[in-house]
Amino acid sequence: MAKPKNDVLQGTLDLLILKTLECGPMHGYGIASHISRISDELLRVEEGSLYPALHRIEQAGLIRAEWKLSESGRQAKFYRLTRAGQKQLLAEEERWQKLTRGVSKVLRLA
Repeated sequence: MAKPKNDVLQGTLDLLILKTLECGPMHGYGIASHISRISDELLRVEEGSLYPALHRIEQAGLIRAEWKLSESGRQAKFYRLTRAGQKQLLAEEERWQKLTRGVSKVLRLA
């Protein structure tokens, strides 16, 4: 059996992170918790996937990070969308909608 392609999963994680940050700045744990909570616990983002994705997205200029105090009073790196990130989010949402429409059509007619 073929392994799932990482680029599809990676792209999906990037989209979920960007969409989550549309709500406002969050630290890594907050991002992972938000995705899990909103998806009714169906999607779980592990640290080993989240932090490399955040670093990659930050390097691409789609998010910015700064150190702030978290709700618990500890220093945490908070991420927020940049203008480029907002534009990318819109493009990725459109791409996702097209992809899911295509998959739905195949599932209905196959």
